[in-house]
Amino acid sequence: MRCVIDTNGLVRCVPNNGNYRWLYKAWQKKKFVWVFSNEILTEYHEVIGREYSETAAKLVTDILLASHNHLRIEQPSFKWQLVEADPDDNKFVDCTIASSADYLVSDDTDILNLGKIKGLFPPISIIDFEEFRKILKV
Repeated sequence: MRCVIDTNGLVRCVPNNGNYRWLYKAWQKKKFVWVFSNEILTEYHEVIGREYSETAAKLVTDILLASHNHLRIEQPSFKWQLVEADPDDNKFVDCTIASSADYLVSDDTDILNLGKIKGLFPPISIIDFEEFRKILKV
């Protein structure tokens, strides 16, 4: 199962006692392939560096890149610009489409609202982290 994970989920799974640590553990157990683009990886690094430290940011991105269960998309070939309310979120949507990911996982309202649009083209499966946890059965 290929999944694009929004930054808010990654940030909450970094600490050993974080309330989303289950996400990291499920990924470690190869329950899903973590999909990201260069743009997403850059955002991960920036946000973790700001929230925790530069050392933590380097460690997290190095772990992602060294793993066997990741898929890195260099640059999506087309920018769909589906998230109008927060254009910065489009990198997650574009990566999901470009990689044919099974899910885009986010708690971001602007992204989740896309999933409510009937006939969205191209179609993408957008779920929140609680739903993802149920799918993973963790």
